[in-house]
Amino acid sequence: VQLVESGGGLVQAGDSLRLSCAASGSTFKINTMAWYRQAPGKQRELVATIAGGTTNYAASVKGRFTISVDVAKNTMYLQMNSLKPEDTAAYYCSAGALASGEIVTYWGQGTQVTVSS
Repeated sequence: VQLVESGGGLVQAGDSLRLSCAASGSTFKINTMAWYRQAPGKQRELVATIAGGTTNYAASVKGRFTISVDVAKNTMYLQMNSLKPEDTAAYYCSAGALASGEIVTYWGQGTQVTVSS
């Protein structure tokens, strides 16, 4: 499974961005997808997950971010509204896929989101 993120950029506080994560390869093996982010000097944190239509969000983004998947396009999205400077980070998509009887996690290369105040 290969993952490629896009859609990051520099925006002002209050603006919106939509990140995309295009999956290719053995996408039929994917059962969970997620967005993570990592700010400079901080640990990578889970932002949102989606599995079987069920979504979960970190408390810091709940109500502002929406995770979704377009199965026909093999693409996951993260709609980010009301962005805050503290949302500034590199955003990574991940996919959990079944391989040889165990779940393997795949990662994209990341896309930078910078929110100015």
